[in-house]
Amino acid sequence: MNGRNARRDASETAPDEETPLLGPVGKPSVGSRIWRRLRKHMSADVSKNWADTVLLFCYIITGLLDSSAIFIWGSFVSMQTGNTVYVGLGLAAPKEDIRWIKSLTSVSFFCLGSFFFARFHRYLGGRRRWVLVASYFLQFLFIFLAALIVTLGNESSNGIHWQVLVPLASVAFQSSGQAVTSRVLQYGGLTSVVLTSNYCDLFSDAKLWAKDNVERNRRTAAPILVLLGAIAGGVWAHSSVGLMGALWTAAILKAVVVVAWLVWAAEPEEN
Repeated sequence: MNGRNARRDASETAPDEETPLLGPVGKPSVGSRIWRRLRKHMSADVSKNWADTVLLFCYIITGLLDSSAIFIWGSFVSMQTGNTVYVGLGLAAPKEDIRWIKSLTSVSFFCLGSFFFARFHRYLGGRRRWVLVASYFLQFLFIFLAALIVTLGNESSNGIHWQVLVPLASVAFQSSGQAVTSRVLQYGGLTSVVLTSNYCDLFSDAKLWAKDNVERNRRTAAPILVLLGAIAGGVWAHSSVGLMGALWTAAILKAVVVVAWLVWAAEPEEN
C-alpha cells in the first residue's frame, strides 16, 4: 500500500515530458512581437493627410540646390526648363560655351531618375512606408555623394571633368524622386521642380480670394519656400564655404524628410 502511494507521488512530482522547457507553446517572444509590429508599421501605406506639407518642405531643398548650383556650376539641378534652353543655345553655338554640356547632363540624369523612381514606387508599393523611406534615403545618399565629392575636390572649377559632372548628375538624379513622390501621393501640383504652371494655376484660380482654398494656399506657399531656399543657397554660394555648404545643408534637410516618413501616420485599415 505504501509502495503504491510512493509510486503515485513520484509520478505526480515528475516533470511532464510534454511540458515545453521554454514556457507555454504559442506565446511569442518580446523580440518576435517587436519585429511583427515593426514589419506592420513599415508595410503600411502612409496617410495622405497633411502629406502635402512634406512635399512643400522639399521646395526649400529645390531652391537651395538650384540657386547654389546655377551660381557655381552654371546649371540647374532641379528645374529643367532653364537647362533645356541652355542646351538649345549651346547646340546653336556649341563652341562658345560649355554650360550646355552641364545642362544636358542635368536633364539626362533627371530623366533617368524619373524613369527609376517611378518604377521603384510602381513595383514595390507606391505609398508603402518602407518604399517612401527607401526612396528618400536614396535621394539623401545621392546628395551626400555630391557633397563629399565637392568637399574633397575643386567645387569652383568650370571645367568639364568628373568632379563637376558626377555631383551635378547625382543631384539632378535625386531631384526627380521628389517629383515622382508628388504623383505617388496624388498631389500632382507639388512636384517641387516646376513653378511656371504653379503661377498660372494660382492667378487663374476663380476662387483666388476665397477664405477657404487649400489649393490656393499650396500654390502660394510653393514659390515662397523656393525663394527662401534660393536665398539660403545664394548665401552659401557667396560665402567661403560655397556649394559645399549648400549640399551638406540639403543632405540634412533630406534626412529630415526620411525621418518624417518613418513616423508619419498610417492610412487607416479598411474593416
